[in-house]
Amino acid sequence: MARAGGWGAGSRTDAAARLLQRHPTYEFLEARARRRIPRFAWDFVHGGTGADVGIDVNRRALDRVAIVPRYGVMGKADTQVEFFGRRYSAPIGISPVGMDALAWPGSSRCLARAARDENIPYITGTLADSALEEVAGIAGPNAWLQLYGFPRDDHRVTFDMIARAEAAGMSAIVATLDAPVRAKRPRDLANRLVVPFRTRPSTVWQVARSPAWTRALLRAGMPGFGSINRYVEGTPTLDRIASFVQKELVGSFSWSEIARMRKAFSRAVVVKGVLHPEDAERALAAGVDAVMVSNHGGRQSDAAPAPIDVLPAIVDRVAGRAKILFDSGVRSGLDAARAVALGADAVFCGRAFLWGLAAAGDEGGAFVARMLRDELAVAMAQSGAWSVPDLREAAIRHPGRFDFPASKAHVAELAAQ
Repeated sequence: MARAGGWGAGSRTDAAARLLQRHPTYEFLEARARRRIPRFAWDFVHGGTGADVGIDVNRRALDRVAIVPRYGVMGKADTQVEFFGRRYSAPIGISPVGMDALAWPGSSRCLARAARDENIPYITGTLADSALEEVAGIAGPNAWLQLYGFPRDDHRVTFDMIARAEAAGMSAIVATLDAPVRAKRPRDLANRLVVPFRTRPSTVWQVARSPAWTRALLRAGMPGFGSINRYVEGTPTLDRIASFVQKELVGSFSWSEIARMRKAFSRAVVVKGVLHPEDAERALAAGVDAVMVSNHGGRQSDAAPAPIDVLPAIVDRVAGRAKILFDSGVRSGLDAARAVALGADAVFCGRAFLWGLAAAGDEGGAFVARMLRDELAVAMAQSGAWSVPDLREAAIRHPGRFDFPASKAHVAELAAQ
């Protein structure tokens, strides 16, 4: 239970208090991270696709959501939630990030520990640094697995990874829909983060100017794709693994493939990247337990709407038949409160946790989890909400909300019922 009572350090350890004084918000973490890691790593995490329009759209849309304060009733804000049969300390989780070790070497293990210690879910990625079994061994059932598709041989690799997630005790698999093609990411191209990757003098110089990152690299080892190693022919060198991913990976699934995943996995199945109510409906027909409203953090299409603006319409269409998860643009506990107030059951973010590691080292992930949870408790108290469900009763102004006209097919479907 989180107490909404200000930001004094009385109940914190001295180390935690110093971290909070140095990094009181996401923006402070981001600024320090930029100074501590190589530029190519900063650009990889910070950048989006195209002209980075999607990242700005996400941020502006969240800032436009206003929650009217309510006062006069005192209490303690309880941030705990329950879904998929587990109770978590807050409706906040860690989003998947491929090549996460670029931001901070060893990040998958650090984030798994943060999920375990702070009791939040962590969606480790198909292309994360550590193997899914290692992540599950640390985080236990707080570990979920994000999946991209490997369609060759009737999705042999895809369904083998699902079987591995089942055997490892992961609580959910998260199938990504919103990467049907590879987006152009200009910063990565300019930094030559391409296959095959070749070190340049500028790369060496950037690493030399980032001693904290370099020390972490020496401790953790070279970044890789731990879950993919076993599928590569021969010795799984970084070049071979990257070439395998470049050739074999297709980052989306058909609805029939989602239905097959439902049959193959005994626990929760989530689809990530839903931005239209009718896609949410199709996901429900495939048997999923949750849809994640997301535009890939602004990293796939600069024309995509901000997820916060389509969230209410998807909540209305799903109507309690599945959980609604939210991702993209979240930087604070206040952002989490905004999404929950508009109907999300839980809110996930990726960049905040990576900046936490890059700014504060291996313990930065746990620090960010606590910071977001405390900020959420304050936002709840300001709105008169003393439990997470209470946020749904808040008075909200949301000028960017999308209203979707029903398609002809949906109108005919309703008429036939």
